[in-house]
Amino acid sequence: MADKPPRRPRAETPKGFRDYFGAEVTERKAMLDRIAGVYHRYGFDPLETSAVETVEALGKFLPDVDRPNEGVFAWQDEDADWLALRYDLTAPLARVAAQYRNDLPSPYRRYAMGPVWRNEKPGPGRFRQFYQCDADTVGSGSVAADAEICAMLADCLEEVGIPRGDYLVKVNNRKVLNGVMEVAGLAGDDREAERGIVLRAIDKIDRLGPEGVRALLGEGRKDESGDFTKGAGLSAEQAEVVMGFTTAKRDTGAETVARLRELVGASAVGAEGVAELEGIAALLEAQGYGPDRIVLDPGVVRGLGYYTGPVYEAELTFEILDEKGRKRQFGSVAGGGRYDGLVKRFTGQDVPATGISIGVDRLLAALRAKGRSTGDTAGPVVVTVMDRDRMTDYMAMVGELRSAGIRAEVYLGNPKNFGNQLKYADKRQSPVAVIQGGNEADNGSVILKDLILGAKIAESATLEEWKDRPAQVEVPRAELVAAVRKMLGQ
Repeated sequence: MADKPPRRPRAETPKGFRDYFGAEVTERKAMLDRIAGVYHRYGFDPLETSAVETVEALGKFLPDVDRPNEGVFAWQDEDADWLALRYDLTAPLARVAAQYRNDLPSPYRRYAMGPVWRNEKPGPGRFRQFYQCDADTVGSGSVAADAEICAMLADCLEEVGIPRGDYLVKVNNRKVLNGVMEVAGLAGDDREAERGIVLRAIDKIDRLGPEGVRALLGEGRKDESGDFTKGAGLSAEQAEVVMGFTTAKRDTGAETVARLRELVGASAVGAEGVAELEGIAALLEAQGYGPDRIVLDPGVVRGLGYYTGPVYEAELTFEILDEKGRKRQFGSVAGGGRYDGLVKRFTGQDVPATGISIGVDRLLAALRAKGRSTGDTAGPVVVTVMDRDRMTDYMAMVGELRSAGIRAEVYLGNPKNFGNQLKYADKRQSPVAVIQGGNEADNGSVILKDLILGAKIAESATLEEWKDRPAQVEVPRAELVAAVRKMLGQ
């Protein structure tokens, strides 16, 4: 019996990954360029690090412990060292800040953009590889660094096309929550477990609502499937103190600060957190960033378990339709905060740090939902081929267009069927097709076909109007570049 031929590999992307084509890549690059321009204007320097770090340098793994290697893609090298793909851009920064601490300026201000990888269970809109866009200041404990990050985030959103009124940057502080827990009787090493449950509980307030969180602060909560999650065991009075923190936002920043000051009582760490929020608000107001752009909001609880001081979140406030046609707010597109202590893992010394991470894919999705493209996604001008023997003439045309800064290409497929050339141009989303047959060559002219206008005419024009072809013009060959520019609106 003859051996079976080897099975061909399947042409498919791995589960949880996807491919990105022309317009998507162009839009992302345009967005990253605009954000980088804002970061640069604020004095931040770019940094590129390897996609691979040692597991030891990454340190903290992700919380999804049901996955291999606790959520990271890791493997053991031949010299027995464990390596992993980076799961964010902050852990590599901590390693860089420690490794080059004698060479880098202090504070060190850097931004980084690139893909990260997480070995998590994929789902709708949830991929194992995605882009992050970070900016951080390492080495400054001043609240001015936090205020600057918030201002820069607001500027980035407006730079990429999110107008004022369609977003809010919200600011909270982990120290205030620590003070509230102290008032609730949760201070001390012996209450660390309860504090952890409290942090995880209030982080779920968007999903579970106040009553669900209140149940987790108490004895526990049973979900719809019947599974029971053990709670922190707080009394009703203790739970109300904690819940008061999440609902402390008032109409003005001053009123919010006053309410938080009431909640933290005599707690020193709580008072420090309130003072930091007050300082951030004053610095932002001095720069002209009012409550229409940045607000103090104790309801921001995402990341409080990770950050050590101020916490920020950028939320888009406009409505979109979900997959079932229901209206909902778009939600968060960026988050960050102060994470003093991360570099200490390497140096043993406290090194304050604060930063922001923008979810590029989320932000791109938001712009598409609003019909706002971040880049020019039009295809190239296509120079068609009417005569194989005149390829030098067509190459001369495309060379002139490119020299003038116009994106252009010569059709390189089989030119026998001219209709296929125009179909190709349509598939490429080309704005203009350049046509020169023998008659046009003899006359010293070219025909320019406006494909965008032509497509619009085709949608509603009568046969007679279409035959008239107002989207097609003949111009002297010498005026090729100028005529194409005019069609492109340049």
